Amino acid sequence: MRATRALIYLNRFRENIRAVAGLVGRRKICVPVKADAYGHGALPLARAALDAGADFLAVALVQEGEELRRGGIRAPILLLSQCSDEELGDLAEHDLSPLVSGAACIDALAEAARAAGKELRVHLKIDTGMGRAGCRPEEAAALAGRVLSCGSLRLAGTATHLAASDSPAGTAYTGDQLRRFGEAVAAIRAAGIDPGFLHAANTGGVLYHPDSWLDMVRPGILLYGYRPGPKPPELAVRPVMELRSKVAAVKAIRAGESVSYDRTWTAAEDTLTALIPIGYADGLRRGLSNNWRVGIRGRSYPLIGRICMDQCVADLGGTGGGVAPGDDVVLFGEQPGNTAPSDTAPGDTAPGDAALMAEKLGTIPYEITCGIGKRVPRIYIDAEE
Repeated sequence: MRATRALIYLNRFRENIRAVAGLVGRRKICVPVKADAYGHGALPLARAALDAGADFLAVALVQEGEELRRGGIRAPILLLSQCSDEELGDLAEHDLSPLVSGAACIDALAEAARAAGKELRVHLKIDTGMGRAGCRPEEAAALAGRVLSCGSLRLAGTATHLAASDSPAGTAYTGDQLRRFGEAVAAIRAAGIDPGFLHAANTGGVLYHPDSWLDMVRPGILLYGYRPGPKPPELAVRPVMELRSKVAAVKAIRAGESVSYDRTWTAAEDTLTALIPIGYADGLRRGLSNNWRVGIRGRSYPLIGRICMDQCVADLGGTGGGVAPGDDVVLFGEQPGNTAPSDTAPGDTAPGDAALMAEKLGTIPYEITCGIGKRVPRIYIDAEE
């Protein structure tokens, strides 16, 4: 097996789901496993989610739903993004539950369901302020009626998506979204239609807006171990993924010699370096060049020079810290007994998690875990720690 690998802790994933369940109480939980479960592996994570008590799974693509069905998943699967007309037959065949937001979409789905001899469960999506997919609140009752009149469709739920729930500055806006959603749901009920499960809360909603919990919650990145804002002390989650490799070689570099492309790092004194077989093709972003630390043997060392497509280099210092080829390297994740050399910048922890890596790159942890390449094998760990 390749030295570079991503460790996926299924036990942590289940613990995170149970922590959310303990917070939201009786509400149902929908676990998004789109984008290959945020880079963690859709099928193993889907099975773990259901083992932990999840009620629904969610995907973005029909193909993602097909993969789960072929893997033996029989739980309800929400399709969060609109599919093409060419995919409607597959959607119906695999009993996916799409979000609908327009008359044409509803009519096409109804025809696909009739052709498949099935009744499809759909969820009406209302745009209350996200500005992407969804009908306007004032259109909701009429569209719910259209679903009801099709015969081959059943309105199983009504949903919206919160745009600013993870930001303190977005508190008022989130309140406005929930008010608009409530008014739209009231209009559906006034028309004599059952709106089904009501759901709005994403990760930010779960953490900071209990009034958004409704009948079901859809936390995403929270279940994979990351928070978009301040950590609530009553909810503990742990990152599910760790990225590791091994030292391929240790090499002596003399003072004045440079390392890697463009000569962005030059040795100020004689030092030893570790060659690590992971690069930007694996998801170790080039923007971390000279801007990240890795863990080896319980200590941290800076990456130096440009990160290449397939490899990178760490500076071990003049003594080398006893590092040898074959030693484990933590790119992000936990490293028991970690201590930092004296040159570690104040406040810099190493190795950090995907959230710290994202902060270094000016992005979000979703992009880090989703960006770990397919050529990095996933190793699934399911044990108590």
